[in-house]
Amino acid sequence: MGVSQFGIIVAMVAYLLAMLAIGFKSAKKNETVGDFYLGGRHLGPFVTAMSAEASDMSSWLLMGLPGLAYLSGLAEPVWTAVGLAVGTYINWLVVAKRLRRYSVVANNAYTVPEFFSNRFRDPGNILTLIAALVIVIFFIPYTASGFSAIGKLFSTLFNVPYHMAMIVGAVVVIGYTLTGGFLAVSMTDLIQSIIMSIALVIVLLFGINQAGGWAAVVSNAQSLAGHVSLSLSHVPDSADFWAAGSTTPYGFLTVVSTLAWGLGYFGMPHILLRFMAIEDEKKLTLSRRIASIWVVIAMGAAILIGMVGLGMSRTGSVGLLENASVSETIIVEIAHRLSTFGFFPALLAGLILSGIMASTMSTADSQLLAASSSVSKDILTSFFHVDLPEKKLMNVARASLFVIAVIGVILAWNPNSSVFRIVSFAWAGFGGAFGPTMLFALFWRRTNWQGALAGMVTGGAMVFIWKFVVRPMGGILNIYELLPAFILASIAIVLVSLITPAPEKAVTDDFDKVASMR
Repeated sequence: MGVSQFGIIVAMVAYLLAMLAIGFKSAKKNETVGDFYLGGRHLGPFVTAMSAEASDMSSWLLMGLPGLAYLSGLAEPVWTAVGLAVGTYINWLVVAKRLRRYSVVANNAYTVPEFFSNRFRDPGNILTLIAALVIVIFFIPYTASGFSAIGKLFSTLFNVPYHMAMIVGAVVVIGYTLTGGFLAVSMTDLIQSIIMSIALVIVLLFGINQAGGWAAVVSNAQSLAGHVSLSLSHVPDSADFWAAGSTTPYGFLTVVSTLAWGLGYFGMPHILLRFMAIEDEKKLTLSRRIASIWVVIAMGAAILIGMVGLGMSRTGSVGLLENASVSETIIVEIAHRLSTFGFFPALLAGLILSGIMASTMSTADSQLLAASSSVSKDILTSFFHVDLPEKKLMNVARASLFVIAVIGVILAWNPNSSVFRIVSFAWAGFGGAFGPTMLFALFWRRTNWQGALAGMVTGGAMVFIWKFVVRPMGGILNIYELLPAFILASIAIVLVSLITPAPEKAVTDDFDKVASMR
């Protein structure tokens, strides 16, 4: 084992052990199921902001986004980032405080499905069941994308089998999430967001140096057709990667559908849970500022890393990455290059690679927790009315988490899957099914449970229909499935709410109570 590899291993093992230690320490504070799912609503503003954004960004930030910028240029990643930045800010500004208040008024709801049922006084807990199923259906592939990213990381770096590497990473995530629950997830996400930030800075500065300076990076990208354009997408020449290549238009409709990524925030359960968990709603303003600034800086740095990595490939500092799957390992290649400069640079490289693991784990842990709560609390307890003592219910939650994680590992078995594409589909699923339902639940008094159910089913179904049936037809129909799903779900909520009986007085009284809070 060389000095560089030893330094990397030291840094990464230290990181993994620290995450497990936080999980075991947090386990002592989980006295009730409410503690396990929502940390007893005791999160501070900084932890709330950074854990929410770390759980949001996932491996998509450090692998998917740089890989996309590396291969196809700026158009798609930049417009995606703009949509996400705007969506982040509006979500914190409009939804956060209202949901924090409403989740307490709605019989102290601890999960998103429970909030929907309590908010509308759903007589048969149908909303709970459907919402829980949506979470399980879309979170399993989302979690699988995280496990896949870990597998790619270790297999690329240490030349070990992808499947073994992926399983080791999954075991660590499962370990601290099983033991520490929401509090462990939030605290580890805070630390992981800091590590991710440091990793981005180190990679960017080192990469620019290795690529010959910023001017060389820009010149190299400009030599490829459409690479630095926001209205064209670069298509590499299959015979000669460094030839100018060709372009495809990135027109107005495509830009709008890409900006629609921002709509997904209104329906992300792992982010909405942070809003519900903050200790003092008055501190949400500070959380919003922290989250919005961090998201803009982090995504901007990730896109630049894609360009810088392209420049490093041109100079021979890193290898050429010619397709979508391998281009997502550009940050791994840069870290590997850094590790060749000695033990201390190898430690920094280990920190960078820990940042990739952090981006993956910070999302996978939140998704596992949300999915397991849907199975154990929302489906088993709320819908089927299985009455269990707190201790047994906690064990059921942990068992559900483990089973869901195993399914995620199975789905991540294919090493050639694209992290970016998997995440985009799951993101659309939550944005379409939950986004409109959440907004109408919080802000339209006339919404009833029938309308909420119609919106949830329409949005979730339309994501599948548009992705696999409509979008392949091409032309003007080739738009991101979240946009049509969000629009049609909103229409369904309004129409069904208006043609069915108005909500009962107890429901509107709760709405008026929340609306009157200042």
